Amino acid sequence: MNATISAAALTPEAQLLQALPLISVRNLTVAYGDQPVLDGVDLDVRPGEMVALLGASGSGKSTLMKSLTGFAPITAGTARVAGYDATNLRRGDLRKLRSDVGQVFQQFNLIPRLSVLTNVLTGALHNAGPGNLLGGFSSAHRRLAMHYLDRVGIAHKAKEPARSLSGGQQQRVAIARALMQQPRVILADEPVASLDPKLAGSVLGLLREIATEDGIPVLVSLHVLPLALDYSDRILGFRQGRMLISAPTPGLDAHKLSSLYDDEGEPVDHHV
Repeated sequence: MNATISAAALTPEAQLLQALPLISVRNLTVAYGDQPVLDGVDLDVRPGEMVALLGASGSGKSTLMKSLTGFAPITAGTARVAGYDATNLRRGDLRKLRSDVGQVFQQFNLIPRLSVLTNVLTGALHNAGPGNLLGGFSSAHRRLAMHYLDRVGIAHKAKEPARSLSGGQQQRVAIARALMQQPRVILADEPVASLDPKLAGSVLGLLREIATEDGIPVLVSLHVLPLALDYSDRILGFRQGRMLISAPTPGLDAHKLSSLYDDEGEPVDHHV
């Protein structure tokens, strides 16, 4: 009997375990002076996964994301992201790493007066050659931008200025802009903190769909437990720079995650 099992015969879970991680961190430490902000963090994020980071403000979630793209200097340990060693990159390689990592932020970071389409096109600036905001993008770039706007459900808003859109729509534009980079990884730092619960769920559902259907892993930091429980495959829980929890989401609940917030002086919204 042939002991070799084809990838197609494996369950989705087994295929995921076989996939090489696109984010791999070992004993990662980030310190400012003598004060560690992250202390000995280990994690892997594989294609197809949506992994949520939980923890109170100051627990290290944002610092972890910044360290993966060279915006927070790594004091010790290793971090490999999209095939790059993020611990020691020259400027040119650092630019390449950042072009392979799509980023979604709480504040959207759109250019309000420019059209939705032009905002999405800015995601291609790293490989657009002579392209610019005055109309120099190629027709291929424009078709691709419209494809991604359709993917996130707002192609009909392409010609409107970004400032005319609702918060949820603007975040969808930001996601389309990140996809325009054709990233290998997406980092989303508190992407729904400024949205109401219904819009937050729709944005996180879109990010999870991208992770699952496109195989682009999404690492997302969140504050609200039910959102993490509803939309992530795994949860990593941080407190005071250390990772206390690393587990598949189905085995977790609000009670098991409460240790991340005990005595932090910061209540967590359990009702969404």
